[in-house]
Amino acid sequence: MTPRPHREPDPQPHARLRMGLDVGGTKIEGALFGPDNEPLTRARIAAPRDDYAATLSAIAGLVSDLEAGLEPAVRGGVSIGIGVPGSISPFTGVMQNANSTWLNGRAFDSDLARSLTRPVRVANDANCFALSEATDGAGAGSRSVFGVILGTGCGGGLVLNGRLVDGGRGIGGEWGHNPLPWAVAEEHPGPLCWCGRNGCMETWVSGPALEADYRRAAAGRIPAEAIASLAVEGDKEAQAALARHAGRLARGLAHVVNIIDPDAIVLGGGLSKLAHLYSVLPALMVPHIFADDKRVRIVPPKWGDASGVRGAAWLWDESAIAFD
Repeated sequence: MTPRPHREPDPQPHARLRMGLDVGGTKIEGALFGPDNEPLTRARIAAPRDDYAATLSAIAGLVSDLEAGLEPAVRGGVSIGIGVPGSISPFTGVMQNANSTWLNGRAFDSDLARSLTRPVRVANDANCFALSEATDGAGAGSRSVFGVILGTGCGGGLVLNGRLVDGGRGIGGEWGHNPLPWAVAEEHPGPLCWCGRNGCMETWVSGPALEADYRRAAAGRIPAEAIASLAVEGDKEAQAALARHAGRLARGLAHVVNIIDPDAIVLGGGLSKLAHLYSVLPALMVPHIFADDKRVRIVPPKWGDASGVRGAAWLWDESAIAFD
């Protein structure tokens, strides 16, 4: 029998205030939400790297800053949800699959709860993003929504009928460490991924992957935003890098469509700001979709960078989560 993920009971089932945190590879941001789901306070800090204790300390400091104006009695009723670039294994209770590798193998949720002296709920950051956008964002009204993170890493989250599908292993919706489908000869075996495998989707479609692809072709080390700017200015190498990236992303997303057939795909993360993706991806996916109706709805996020913290804040909503 598949064990269920452990979840702390809601300390205040009808808490009026909710906090959501999004722990990324370069930044940690958070927001405190009122009963109308509007943010009361927001904050963002740089994320410590390669230091687990410093990460816990930074999160505790951010929580304190967000609650600074609240009375002590009110603080105890604030629920805290956290999105992370990995997931808590329901088998071992420790973090797995995080590209912030210093979190892996750690009892992150219980350690953080001890640091904050209150229960927390932790979920994959792409799951939080998908939950936010499916609830009242770009995917609202869709029966099924696949939320994609294209940032430092590559993640995914699936929401069906308004409920987040986490799965019995805590990896529901993840696609970043599946191989690039329909790979051509020059894409074998693919770049080495931090997970130890070659050719994972993350090594082809994340922000660092786009930068590495451009660097291999043009021998220039520049950020993804600069590659996009050069392409607009007519730089052929930049245009070619963006075309390769879109083609690989299209194949990866078509593979997802052939498995779960979502009504809407919402792109998030830094690369979701690349406007050309929304016009070119649907056509690029057509040859790979196993259906007579090959139309795919791909949309930018309504809530942008705020979606992760909003979804994390809703982790305490029992109606929003399905673990199997």
